[in-house]
Amino acid sequence: MRKDLSGEPVNSTLAAQLAHEHVADIVELLNEKSDEDVVEMIARMPLEWAVEVFDRPQFQNASEILAALPEPKAVALLEGMSADRAVDVLRWVEEPARGRLQDGLNAETRTAVDHLMSYAEGTAGSMMTTEFVSVPSNWTVQQTIDHIRKVERSRETVYAIYVLNPSTQRLVNIVTLRRLIAAEPEDNVLSAALAHAPITLNPTMPREDVARAISKYDVLALPVVDSTNHVLGIITVDDVIDVMIEEQTADVQRMGGMEAIDKPYFDISFLQMIKKRAGWLCVLFLAEMLTASAMQVFEDELEKAIVLALFIPLVMSSGGNSGSQATSLIIRALALREVTLRDWWRVAVRELPTGMVLGAILGIIGIIRITVWQEAGIFDYGEHWQILAITIGIALVGIVTFGSITGSLLPFIIKRAGFDPASASAPFVATLVDVTGIVIYFSVAWVMLAGTIL
Repeated sequence: MRKDLSGEPVNSTLAAQLAHEHVADIVELLNEKSDEDVVEMIARMPLEWAVEVFDRPQFQNASEILAALPEPKAVALLEGMSADRAVDVLRWVEEPARGRLQDGLNAETRTAVDHLMSYAEGTAGSMMTTEFVSVPSNWTVQQTIDHIRKVERSRETVYAIYVLNPSTQRLVNIVTLRRLIAAEPEDNVLSAALAHAPITLNPTMPREDVARAISKYDVLALPVVDSTNHVLGIITVDDVIDVMIEEQTADVQRMGGMEAIDKPYFDISFLQMIKKRAGWLCVLFLAEMLTASAMQVFEDELEKAIVLALFIPLVMSSGGNSGSQATSLIIRALALREVTLRDWWRVAVRELPTGMVLGAILGIIGIIRITVWQEAGIFDYGEHWQILAITIGIALVGIVTFGSITGSLLPFIIKRAGFDPASASAPFVATLVDVTGIVIYFSVAWVMLAGTIL
């Protein structure tokens, strides 16, 4: 009979329920239950099942659940998990529990965990795992295959084998499993090595650059090496995917005008949700007050031509939408390094005619709309409705152009200041364009309608 982490027989009902489930489905099932229930279920699971569950980044509240388990069980889980995942979970366990768990680890696991935790979060060193396959360069293909069979259960991946100098332990080359299997058994392992020099990563490299490198070279894993070309660990494509999801989630939240959250929606407490959203919302609200101030400046014009007020939402939203489009495009281009800070002027030169054409398109639509409503008798804009229509069209050209220029350059300014360009969120750009849009709108109206409506 299979035993749970404490050595007791596994609950037969639980075993029957989970025996034929994929680990991803088990994780999904556990995520729907309370932490107390999950702790009890983890305690009843066979050790290998529980390790697979904890090895999944999708497993929610892993740190809290680990801390709630009896210490011997938690230590056993950490020793069974991949080193990089163990570090991810341990980082969020509060002291003194974290210290006790680290002290309880065997020497090999503790060395690996301490080594990985020494790297700053968000770097290649903090993402890598130390569980990889390496062999000396004087081995044969057959010796390498035999070695893989012995150690594959304890390694993160066996798709890439790292060939080291037997005396210096420095990286010589990389052999893929596919080429290894196709090679002659008695040949030297380097006969199946890559034709080019191995692609490596620096441990201090930002994780965004790591993701870019794996995407660029289309590989399943890349080694992380120190300045002397000793392999410190490897980063696998699944680790990169997890990072990409996390980064994209944070960027989308920031672009929505709020602080990034690192937990699922229903796991965020009410107070945390208020804290994450209230700050930016208050800033945007205060900024929108400038719109009211701008409208007060043109109070006389509004009193003389109330009809101008009918088109305020139209022109303001058009400028904000144009700015938000430009911001989204440039933020993404900066993230993918399609553009750099030095390209700001090229972007401005490109967005100027783009904004003018887009504004002209919207202006024509606005003129047609006023004409149709006037001629069809749906609404009477007065005897000077033709000049009013042209005014709206010209104002839209100016506001949309300004929105495009502002929205495209703001990410450069924020990045130059040392902040995340995603902070140039669509609501922030829209608010900025709202204020300036009012000024542009009434300035055009004052010039065009003076002596007629005004």
